[in-house]
Amino acid sequence: MSDHDHAFKELLGEFFPEFIDLFFPKVAAYLDRHSLEFQPQEIFADLTEGDTYEADVVVKAKFLNEDSFFIVHLEHQGAFGKDFDRRMFNYFLNCIAFYQLSVYPIVIFSHRSPRKAGDRTYTIEFPDWEVLRFNYRTIRLNHLNWQAYAQLQNPVASALMAKMQMKRQERPIVKLECLKQMARLRLNPAQAKMISGFVDLYLRLEEEEEKVFQRELDRIEPTEKEVVMEVVTSWMEAGIEQGERSLILRQLNRRFGSVPSAMQAQIEALSLERLELLGEALLDFVSLADLETWLMQ
Repeated sequence: MSDHDHAFKELLGEFFPEFIDLFFPKVAAYLDRHSLEFQPQEIFADLTEGDTYEADVVVKAKFLNEDSFFIVHLEHQGAFGKDFDRRMFNYFLNCIAFYQLSVYPIVIFSHRSPRKAGDRTYTIEFPDWEVLRFNYRTIRLNHLNWQAYAQLQNPVASALMAKMQMKRQERPIVKLECLKQMARLRLNPAQAKMISGFVDLYLRLEEEEEKVFQRELDRIEPTEKEVVMEVVTSWMEAGIEQGERSLILRQLNRRFGSVPSAMQAQIEALSLERLELLGEALLDFVSLADLETWLMQ
């Protein structure tokens, strides 16, 4: 799974009710929020591609004040692919067959281009008769203006603004607005890290953009700035840590050949302080046995 697919799946899984509130308020009105059951990552056959397919987010939900259930099947699509309507229909058939419940299909498109809307339907028809018309709901982020979502109290909005329609010169402003909105929500540390990581994945600023970001950051209210700075500092620390880890692994691979996966996993789990100590110690290593001894200490 790509970083992008993982980021969307993680975001939509953590904030599914907020996603429904944001984009499908009519569904939110009849969905029992206390009944949500996230289904396992089922593997279905993709009849179009002749391959298997892992559903992104599948949720079993109860109708409000009723004893009946339905399925919400939510997909993220990062590219505008050919025959996607047919593929969504095949996924829909798989869900119907597997869960034996009505299925509400949704696709969130995150590609920058093309901007055309597409049909959102799959039909089977003859000159004299339409056999079937399958519809699915879509959210096309490149059709949405970020400014319309900047003041909403919704964690999904604070993340997805990073993929909405914006001018090139607005990128640092949008990034700051994403973080300001997140700061107002007072999320727990894990949720804040998830959203800030999502924003940073899609709005990694260039040097001149960083200057604009810092200039705009200095203008905001001190309390809000403090929360935003905590996020920015965590990004910087994460970047330093990842850089240190990558450098150490490259040095070890160059000196001793391929480092066993078990050792790599141990190195990946080290704190920044331990990584710095390893960076000094490896200068004295003469074999992988020395690395193994050091990791066992």
